[in-house]
Formats: sequence, C-alpha cells, structure tokens
Amino acid sequence: MMRTVIGWIVVAIGTVLGAFAEAPTAMVGEAAPAFALPSVDGRAYSLADFRGSYVVLEWTNYDCPFVRKFYNAGAMQALQKELAEKGIIWLSICSSAPGKQGHFTADEWKKRIEKWQVAAKAVLLDADGKIGRTYQATNTPHMFVIDPNGVLIYAGALDDKPSADPKDIPEAKNYVRATLEAAWAGRPVETPSTKAYGCSVKY
Repeated sequence: MMRTVIGWIVVAIGTVLGAFAEAPTAMVGEAAPAFALPSVDGRAYSLADFRGSYVVLEWTNYDCPFVRKFYNAGAMQALQKELAEKGIIWLSICSSAPGKQGHFTADEWKKRIEKWQVAAKAVLLDADGKIGRTYQATNTPHMFVIDPNGVLIYAGALDDKPSADPKDIPEAKNYVRATLEAAWAGRPVETPSTKAYGCSVKY
C-alpha cells in the first residue's frame, strides 16, 4: 500500500513538473507566446490578430507611481499615438489580481482610460496573471516589442531613467522607440533586453 501511495506521489510530482517544463516562456529572439485576453470594452483580443504588424505590450497599473510618471506627463499617451500613426499595435495589459492594487471594475477602468486619454489599441485584463507570468512581467511598466514575424525583439524598461520623477523623461533614452527605429532600418537592436523598473506586478 505504501509503495502504491509513493508511486502516485511520484507520478503527480512528475506531471506538475512536466506541465511547468512545457509552459511557454517569453524569450527575446524567440517567438512571442500566444495569448488571448478580454479587453476593458468587452472585446477579446489575441496576439495572432496582429501578425504582420509590430506589437508593443505594456504591463500597467494606473495606481503605480512609476506608471503615473508617464501618464500624468502625457508621455505614454504621446508615444502610443506616435506609434499608432506608424501602424504599430499597442496593447496595455493589467495582471493585477482581484483585491490588489490596479485591479478595477469595468466602470472604473473606463473612467481611468478617459481621464488619462489612453491611446492604446486596447487595455487587456489578465486577472489570473497567467499571461503576465508567461512573459515574466515583473514590474509596471514592463515593455515588450514583437516584430511582424511574431518574434520578441525587446523586453525590459521603457527608458533608462529608473525614477518616478516626470522631470527625467525628456533626457531619458526610450528603449521602445530605439528598438523600433533599429528594426525599421534593418539594423540589429542595440539593447534587446534591460531590467524593468517600477512597481511589482500585483499577482
């Protein structure tokens, strides 16, 4: 009987470890993991919908001071609009769990989006954190750039000034813009990954 129980335990552990081993993880230079998420407006969006376009993913939390640094200054919205005019898809993703900072009701989301005039293609909700963990999103903001072939070409911070002070924005190097400019010109991305800074994602 004891051997049978131990055998079941070993099989169960092996199954769990196998599931983790098979779970896709976002890696720069490799295909970005597929996902489908609901948006604040009730529509569903998948990464596959935008194959053939550059896609920017922004992990966000509107109550995080590092996120507010960019939105209060209008810098994030300006970048969203600038890139949208060039045909780039910007998807904001919130992985805050229910009861945690940054998790809002649908009505509250709409108020926040209107207040800051968010110009993302969509704000997507990842309340169970599955997609955030797949992409190893650790902070808000945490940025990812995916090329038209579906390959992840950048992951990390929005810029090189790890502060919550809007005064640092004008002098900062914007890694997302630099990544896209290099890709458009057919050059290698100079800095394909950096350490994200900001608030921790509230899984």
